[in-house]
Amino acid sequence: MNQALTAVAAGFGTGLSLIVAIGAQNAFVLRQGVRRDAVLAVVGICALSDAVLIALGVGGVGAVVVAWPGALRAVGLVGGAFLLCYGALAARRVLRPGTGLRTEGEAVGSRRRAVLTCLAMTWLNPHVYLDTVFLLGSLAAGRGPLRWTFGLGAALASVCWFAALGFGARLLGRFLARPAAWRVLDGLVAVTMLALGATLVAGA
Repeated sequence: MNQALTAVAAGFGTGLSLIVAIGAQNAFVLRQGVRRDAVLAVVGICALSDAVLIALGVGGVGAVVVAWPGALRAVGLVGGAFLLCYGALAARRVLRPGTGLRTEGEAVGSRRRAVLTCLAMTWLNPHVYLDTVFLLGSLAAGRGPLRWTFGLGAALASVCWFAALGFGARLLGRFLARPAAWRVLDGLVAVTMLALGATLVAGA
């Protein structure tokens, strides 16, 4: 029992340290949380996707994918292009705040756009595969029979983080209801995504 608890705790700490870093996915979840736009769906997609990827890594799929560097290169190009496009849209909102600063209500079809964007942000991001499949998978392998317990801890960390980020963002609603604050947030999102996108494309 003690070994299982230790493995869960180790997985939780490792998973949390990997996903807390500022990135495109976290920035998107934060923005959706502040807008109160499809938060439950976005949080659920991020947490469930992480759980699936962690399971793949623990199951040893990471070792198979590493043998095909061309696949990872293709994902890098597609994911980098996606991040560059989304970063450009965020930069456009900074220059033209009237197009993306409404926090009340929800436009028709915005939930579908949020879900599709979240799916793309998650599954087209090579960093997600590197962190969850390769890194966590290799660390879990070192736990032997407790590798799945380690993976469970990492998955729990993902659920806790995205839930806190998405639903906790509502506490900032009054402050970020100001157009100037939204422009700052969009500016940070734009810089983050453009930098990550450029890095991925250059690396690929």
